[in-house]
Amino acid sequence: MKKTNETELNEKELREIWKHEEEIAHIKGWDFSYLDGRFEEDADFPWDYADLIHQYVTDDMKIMDYDTGGGEFLLSLNHPYKNTAATEGWEPNVKICEERLLPLGIDFRFCDDASHFPFEDESFDACINRHGDFDPKELYRVLRPNGLFITQQVGDQNDRDLVEMVLPDAENPFPGLNKGNQVKLLKEAGFEILQADEVRRPIRFYDVGAFVWFARVIVWEFPDFSVDRCFEKLLKLQNIISEKGFIEGTIHRYMIVAKKM
Repeated sequence: MKKTNETELNEKELREIWKHEEEIAHIKGWDFSYLDGRFEEDADFPWDYADLIHQYVTDDMKIMDYDTGGGEFLLSLNHPYKNTAATEGWEPNVKICEERLLPLGIDFRFCDDASHFPFEDESFDACINRHGDFDPKELYRVLRPNGLFITQQVGDQNDRDLVEMVLPDAENPFPGLNKGNQVKLLKEAGFEILQADEVRRPIRFYDVGAFVWFARVIVWEFPDFSVDRCFEKLLKLQNIISEKGFIEGTIHRYMIVAKKM
């Protein structure tokens, strides 16, 4: 989408543009291409999640990707389909996975509860999970001896500075989602930690409309956000963009590689 020069518009025009972004906010799978050129995340992490998986996972291993989204990342790994399983619990993505993964022979199953996987004990050599919920005890159950859990997660401080710009009283929806706390829980469940790391990086929006679209899509981070409710605060963001060219927040990511003992 072509970026609108919001700096030249009055408040009525801005509200109309932002309300339009609010109305059309929708995401398919985990595709943010609608915002191309209008926002960017610094994804220069000390690790590459795909490389991390390939470091530990071989073709003969049976793997399961929990909360696979639309299956895009899973398919990018090129793991043998006969040794691949996946789950997803969000209905729009479930339909995508049924159409995309099942015809390939991937064992895809509906699951919206990280504490109750639809698989037998010791079914997998590795479980992978990117940005989804997980339960260390349930992972321990479905992994074989010496099985691996490899995850990249969104931390509890992700976008919090952005949220506070428009919803200063919003509670943190995921307290405790950080490397230190999750490493502790995995150890308590019987895992050995092979690797762990954590980073914070900038995220920038170059127009307020892009921020509105983003906030409406990421509803769990921006509860009850709306243009009407937050209009005065959005105008303040507009002033920042007029002066600096962008508004900036912080993304929070961590990764863990753990082995079942």
